[in-house]
Amino acid sequence: MLIALDIDGTLLDQNGVITDVVARAVSRIQDLGHEITLATGRSVATMMPVLNELELTPEYAVCSNGAITLRRDATEPSGYRQEYVETFDPKPVLITLRRHLANARFAVEDTNGYFRYTDQFPDSSIGHGGEQVEFEGLLEMEATRVVVISPDHDMEEFARVVDDMGLHRVSYAVGWTAWLDIAPDGVNKATALERVRENLNIPRDRVVVIGDGRNDIDMLEWAGAHGRGVAMAHSPEDVLAAASEVTTALFEDGVARVLDSI
Repeated sequence: MLIALDIDGTLLDQNGVITDVVARAVSRIQDLGHEITLATGRSVATMMPVLNELELTPEYAVCSNGAITLRRDATEPSGYRQEYVETFDPKPVLITLRRHLANARFAVEDTNGYFRYTDQFPDSSIGHGGEQVEFEGLLEMEATRVVVISPDHDMEEFARVVDDMGLHRVSYAVGWTAWLDIAPDGVNKATALERVRENLNIPRDRVVVIGDGRNDIDMLEWAGAHGRGVAMAHSPEDVLAAASEVTTALFEDGVARVLDSI
């Protein structure tokens, strides 16, 4: 069985804590021989500590909303190498976004997982590395991911602004707050996980995913078509609508409840 877990809001609370109940449930599933992995919008650098904390050793792990897929490799210091990397030219979308969101903060992740940003971002999104640059310094990068925070907007207002932009040739998802993740066109957690599933030769009806954010919608729909696409109870309404089932909220150990049913 292939089981993919989102991180923030699904495994981790706002303080970055994974409860003992959830950690034990994850360990039990791995001990049973299932392929249990992470599928996150986080960069490689900020995903790896979570993988290590849970003592997970999956064959594959999905980062940057599907733009980067890691594969286990004992010769690498981290134990993983980049197996698949999807990129795009961020210049057109950055220029469009800045025209509509003059006071937003922008960050671009490159193929090495290195971020350049115009202003400080939460450490959980880009880690402690990276480099602050002028906006123009972002335009010539080869991007796996663009991240935008707009302090002037609440989440719903920000979503309307983004929809009005009519962004093309990129995939994007608005987060819980005024947060926008942009990936290469047609790339998301679902596309990466489908490739992982095919490589591992796991049937579609043997797939379970759990998530809570709008960047999980594709993943939930993909899994739910034949397997289980599970949303956390605290998810936004459009995320709940995309799921084939709903578990309890984060503070009620919703992930453990799903894993305990396997």
